[in-house]
Amino acid sequence: MTPTLPHNNEVVRVLWRWASDTPNAVSRARTALRCALDQLGYGGETLDDAVLAVSELASNALEHAPGPYEVRLRFTASGLICEVADRAPQLPAVPAFPATGPFEVDPSRRGGGRDALLKAISEGGRGLHVVHQLTSGAWGFAAEEGGRMKVAWMAIPGR
Repeated sequence: MTPTLPHNNEVVRVLWRWASDTPNAVSRARTALRCALDQLGYGGETLDDAVLAVSELASNALEHAPGPYEVRLRFTASGLICEVADRAPQLPAVPAFPATGPFEVDPSRRGGGRDALLKAISEGGRGLHVVHQLTSGAWGFAAEEGGRMKVAWMAIPGR
């Protein structure tokens, strides 16, 4: 897609737009970002972490906000930013993140087999923890278009 140049001379490229009824929307958002970053020379862990983080942000947008939605790349003087935009004007509260992370082993919860694993995986509210860990805390939310929409953003480290 053709990049646009906002007022502050940053280049923004829309990678993909979708609606709430688009089939396989999150998978397609991951694919769009993976292809774009691959073309820009990103690979390895940086690419994988960015794709997983955008998956979480796109899933949250679909679950909690009205569409249409966009995945964008913003090229700034300080680096590359990936954004997931939606039409919800309110900015969500960012949860407190424990210093040890949400996925540390708890000896009291060892064992339990498959049922315990499935219960832990199905618990909600871990997506932003995943984004926080994958981006080393370089992510957040911002209002856009005079507060009529919001953007979840994450920084992508240099290649």
